[in-house]
Parts: sequence; structure tokens; C-alpha cells
Amino acid sequence: MKGPEISVGIVNAQEINFSLNMNYSAKGGTYRGEETVSFAEGGILWRGNLYQELTFTPAEEGASFSLYNVTIGINFHWERQETQIFQGTLKLVVEEGKITAINLLPVEDYLISVISSEMKATSPLEFLKAHAVVSRSWLYAQMEKRRSLQSQGEQGGFFSLTKSDTEYVRWYDREDHTIFDVCADDHCQRYQGITKATKEAVVQAVQATRGQVLMHGGEICDARFHKCCGGATEEFETCWEDKHFPYLEALRDTAPDKEKPTLPDLTQEAEAEQWIRSAPRAFCNTQNKRVLAQILNHYDQETTDFYRWQVRYTQEELADLIRRRSKTDYGQILDLIPVQRGKSGRITRLQIVGTKRTMCIGKELEIRRTLSESHLFSSAFVVDKEYPHPPTAPTDTIATTAPIGTIGTIAPIGTINTIPPTAFTLTGAGWGHGVGLCQIGAAVMGERGYKYDQILLHYFQGAEIKEVYE
Repeated sequence: MKGPEISVGIVNAQEINFSLNMNYSAKGGTYRGEETVSFAEGGILWRGNLYQELTFTPAEEGASFSLYNVTIGINFHWERQETQIFQGTLKLVVEEGKITAINLLPVEDYLISVISSEMKATSPLEFLKAHAVVSRSWLYAQMEKRRSLQSQGEQGGFFSLTKSDTEYVRWYDREDHTIFDVCADDHCQRYQGITKATKEAVVQAVQATRGQVLMHGGEICDARFHKCCGGATEEFETCWEDKHFPYLEALRDTAPDKEKPTLPDLTQEAEAEQWIRSAPRAFCNTQNKRVLAQILNHYDQETTDFYRWQVRYTQEELADLIRRRSKTDYGQILDLIPVQRGKSGRITRLQIVGTKRTMCIGKELEIRRTLSESHLFSSAFVVDKEYPHPPTAPTDTIATTAPIGTIGTIAPIGTINTIPPTAFTLTGAGWGHGVGLCQIGAAVMGERGYKYDQILLHYFQGAEIKEVYE
């Protein structure tokens, strides 16, 4: 393989304002300065003419363009808009009644921006190199998936939603991007062009690992990453489709002493509760503000206590939140029951018991979206309920409804008090889905002197680092 050009979706809107900071060619002319395009009559209205597609190609070395009102952190608590600057080609296409701005550029240039956007360039060099390999691997794996799905057509057999009267299970992964390779936000990988100043360390990290990817069994690894595993990484199938990747095993995020560190059976409720309510030793169990400031961008540092965290809702707050987020009225909430957990303790099936209805929801991200205005830090949590006084009312027996899966165990049939709690406290572990590389853990490893290959093979056990182009 050579380092190809890739397409990154940046903005999707009825109207897009941008500035060509140097000379660009389009439709036989050369342009520079402020421009506006808007969706009209099924096409792109620009300078009084309608087009189905517009491409602005750099007409001089180092040309860049600025896009205004780019949303970052979509649906996260720190969501905001920025003006961002990009190099390469700007392509504008019509998609579902809006215009999508797409940046075309070489893979290695894209990766330099990703590493600069995902974390600070002050991070340890070995961590930056490890992340470059992970990001490159993930990118190639997604491009291959997209090609495979397109070759299968609409009858490819991929479904990300299971719905019945008693269960709603959905995951978010491959169902969206059809006109570009990846998007620019956290759904894929943060990509903010050259908005942030690129430090020499980032360029060095990408160049030192040029063409290197993680491979397993002759295929490029679908290398995932997240902010903080909470002490234990998760398996792929807990968060996405029911497919197992040997290099994405659940593991304890600690250094081996004399033998491989063991992980408790966190699919069992008692073990998961003990794990989550404690703070076991782990690479990502750090309060070192200097290290965190090195790797986390300013908006990520708005999140504190991510290794172990708590969220409290009153009955009214939780019932209203779940009703709005799920578009389902459960009435008052009687209980939140973990039905199935993955090997990191993350809940993949959660039963919501209300006075009006009971339903089991999943997977991991659907649970986090339902129980938060943005995204709950993770689905590895336990629930404490508060009552105005010790409940004495009769109880009803509530059976769990989720089918037995390949991950975790079905929660036992329990008794649910018919008196609604006055408040719920969620005590949780970690930040993100927990699959693959733990960014904070990997950064701590880099700070402690681990080389990038040691970091990679810690989180992707059984994988190999291969060079697929020079």
C-alpha cells in the first residue's frame, strides 16, 4: 500500500461559511477570501449558480481554508463551535437536504492533525507514537469496512438495532458515513486540521511510525481507543456488534509483576460492585495533574474524577431525563437493574423498571446516552437508591427480560419495591467505552519509560506491528 488520500467529513448544514486563505481553483477560476454556499432547490447555491458538487483545489503550496461554526464534542457536555483551519482540498456535496463539507488530504497529514487534536503535543513521545499507530490502524480498518459494506450493497446484513416490546438494543458504529471515510469528531477521531499549532514532537511521532499498523491474523486491527478504562479494558462485542476480536480482550491495566495480572470476574454483580466501589491500582489511576495537563486538551480537563465518579439524580430528575432521552414514558423510576455486564464491569444490558413500563436497553453507549444529558462517563456503574424512610410496602417480583448472550450473565430475578425511591446515585468507573488503548493509561506508561511497542502490545495483546507502506 501507499499512503493514500482520505476524505474527512467536517460540517453538514443548510449554509456553510468559509474563507479561502490562499488561492484555490474551482469551476475554471481562481478564488480567495470569504465565501458562502447554501442549499437550494436540491443543489449548492454559490455565486448565483446551482451545482450538485463543488471542489476547491489548492492553487499554491501550503494553501489553507477556514470553516466557520464547526461543532466539536457533538452531544458531549463540552460541545461548542469553533472556526477551524484545514489544508488540502475542500469538497462540497449535497446530502439529505444539506451541504456537507469534506476535506481531502493525505493519510499522514491527517494523522498529524488527529494526534494534535486528540491530546496535547506535550504528551510523552512514546505515547504519541503509540497513538499514531492506533489511529492509522483504526483508519485503515474503517476504510476497509466501508468498502466491504458498499460491495455488499443495501442487503449486506448489517443491523445496529434490535427492538421489541421489552427490549431496545442499539449500538453506534458503522451505520452513518457513506460519502466520506471518517468524520472529524469523537464519533470517529478528533480531526481539527491545522487549527492547533502542530508541535515537532507530533510530526516526529507520525514520521517515526510511518506506514505502521497493528495486525492480527493477516488483517489490520480494528484498533479502538478511549480516555480511561477504569482499571480494566473491555471487549469489542460489549459495545458494538456481537463479534469477538482476539486482540481486544479484557485485561487488567497494570504492569505484570512475576506473572500476568489477573482480572476479577466482573460479569458477576458482586465482583463488579466490589471493583467499582474500590480504586484498584492501574496505569490510568492517576491524579498527577502535571501528566494529565500534558495529555488532555483544555475541554477534556473540564472532566474530573474520571477513574471513579458519582452522579446523583432525584426521582423527578431521573424520570424526566429518561423520558426525554429515550422518548419513552416509564412513569416514576422504581429501579435500574444491571442485566448483563461485560468483562470490565460495563453494563451492556440495563433494565429500567418504572411504574408505567419496564424495558431492557443496551448496548453500552445507548445506556450512557439515556442516563445523561450528554454521555455518562461509562456504563460501568452500580446503583444506590434513597428512600424517605425504610420501605415497608409490599414488593413485586420483576423478571429480567434480556436474552442470554455470549457476554456476561443474566441478573437473577429480584424483588422490586413498589415505592419509588426519592433519589438514585450512580457510582462508576472509567471514561469511555473501555475498548482497546486507554489514553490516560498509555500516557502514564510513556511517562514511566515504556516504549511505544510495549504500550501497544499491552493493550492489543497478540497483535503485531507491521509496516504496510514506506
